[in-house]
Amino acid sequence: MQILYLHQFFITRAGVGGTRSYEFARRFVARGHRVRMVTAGEGRSTVDGIDVVGVPGAYSDYVSATAASDQERMLAFGRFAAGATTAALRGPRPDVIYATSPPLTIAVPALAAAARWRAPLVFEVRDLWPEAPIQMGALGNPRLQRQARSLERQAYRRARRLIALSPGIRDGIIGAGVPAGKVALVPNASDLDLFQPARPPSPDERFVVSYFGTMGEANDLTAAIEAARLLPDMAFVLMGDGKRRAELERSAPPNVEFPGTASSKDEVAALAARSGACLTFFKDVPVLATNSPNKLFDTFAAGRPAIVNTDGWMRQLVEENDAGLYVRTGDANDLAQKLAWLRAHPEEVERMGHNGRALAEREFDRDLLAERALAVLEETAR
Repeated sequence: MQILYLHQFFITRAGVGGTRSYEFARRFVARGHRVRMVTAGEGRSTVDGIDVVGVPGAYSDYVSATAASDQERMLAFGRFAAGATTAALRGPRPDVIYATSPPLTIAVPALAAAARWRAPLVFEVRDLWPEAPIQMGALGNPRLQRQARSLERQAYRRARRLIALSPGIRDGIIGAGVPAGKVALVPNASDLDLFQPARPPSPDERFVVSYFGTMGEANDLTAAIEAARLLPDMAFVLMGDGKRRAELERSAPPNVEFPGTASSKDEVAALAARSGACLTFFKDVPVLATNSPNKLFDTFAAGRPAIVNTDGWMRQLVEENDAGLYVRTGDANDLAQKLAWLRAHPEEVERMGHNGRALAEREFDRDLLAERALAVLEETAR
């Protein structure tokens, strides 16, 4: 099967960010399929058997995109859509097209390629766009909102199948008028070979609270900074970059470290392994509660308690599986109290971490979910 895979942010383990498209594509290749990946970048290369076609002049990682102004980001997404359309209209003819959003503008080359090649389209929704930028205030122009919603509905209508990364995203797609039977749920995944459970910190070791990921408008880490002020003998390591990093650094007490962006996924795994707990934090915006964040599944794989601050699916995962704790969004006192409790109860840290790893192995193994996505592609191609 020839798969045309469209994703602006194609990142391997040697890079920083979500590696879903890389991990899925290399597994598709291992199963004997041919994958042509159209992404942001320079030139053409082969990566683990994947034919990677780079489109120049666009953001190649999500952190850089979130650090830009709203206008700059939208213009860059448009440039990539134009370049990706040109690349997608070149051969070979695909048996199926797999396009992943955001940005929603990936629908432009996806729809063009589906029409050009008369090939079925599988459209993956990793975040609900344009609802997310609208609720975040990044897409305030009513005319642009209407255009974005029109593109969203066109992509949903023209796609043979849709893949949602969370139950909330699936509900959002169905709420836009898509029949439930057309939507498959394939969440983000845990890389069990990369993130390995390590010995939890002993009572005489300094308790480390970590965050790894983007520090943008959607990721509200203010409560973490304030909790660190309340827990001066606890170490907070906030690894990553983004629009709000400088502001967070200026307001942080001495026990908060900002090591910068990880050099590779291995560095993220090493930080998770030495942590007592890992944060998955978002701003108090309703649409963000539907997210399926990589950092949460990395935390499960690492066998560490996950601390989440959004109600909904993420809270259900940690509470129903006893794999972490929920804290109220923006409530530094609640966060500090629960972190102090974890530090005082190392047996609970070990138990929650064990439960998280078991959950990752049972439901979020990357191999398992790659097979589920491939089954959707194969069925659609037939």
